[in-house]
Amino acid sequence: MLRVLIADDHAIVRRGLIEILLRELENPVCGEAENAQQVLAQVRSQTWDLLILDVSMPGRSGIDVLSDLKRTHPKLPVLVLSMHPEGQYGKRVLKAGASGYMNKDSAPEELIKAIRKVLAGGRYISPALAEKLAWELGEDNARLPHEALSDREFEVLRMIGSGKTISQIAEELHLSVATISTYRARILEKMNMTTNAELMRYAFQNRLVE
Repeated sequence: MLRVLIADDHAIVRRGLIEILLRELENPVCGEAENAQQVLAQVRSQTWDLLILDVSMPGRSGIDVLSDLKRTHPKLPVLVLSMHPEGQYGKRVLKAGASGYMNKDSAPEELIKAIRKVLAGGRYISPALAEKLAWELGEDNARLPHEALSDREFEVLRMIGSGKTISQIAEELHLSVATISTYRARILEKMNMTTNAELMRYAFQNRLVE
């Protein structure tokens, strides 16, 4: 019996995914989690064949969860399903140990295809992400400045790039204003910039924000 844990902070998304799995797979058992704490608790207390994980959740992000799980449950396949385009997070989550990355705009049949490939021990990479990775392999240039950022720094950069204030970011990530200010300072230093306007322009030019 296939056991799938679905981690997403939106109940309607979880319900929609469950309906797809029940329709397309043979009698799967589906569990739900809406934040990092629930994901880790469910993985510790039960056995799962697959985790479908969102990147953007309140508090600790999906990438944080993925890093923890790869230390404690390295054999658990994780398929990351996100609203963000593959170019923004795909490479990062694969590097962190995910078995695949998909955009939420993907068709249901593509999701089932990805699940079956991951459960068979393979890795799922969408055509768009495969093209991006192939293009990067062919480039001789040094990596872009944002690729030197940690996962949390990258997340804060994207939020600054979308026009959010330090206070708004702190509230959304359930962190202190002082902590976000520290992340901002590190980002500016690593990217050799001095203002939020520069970060916003960079994020827009490099398609890090929608």
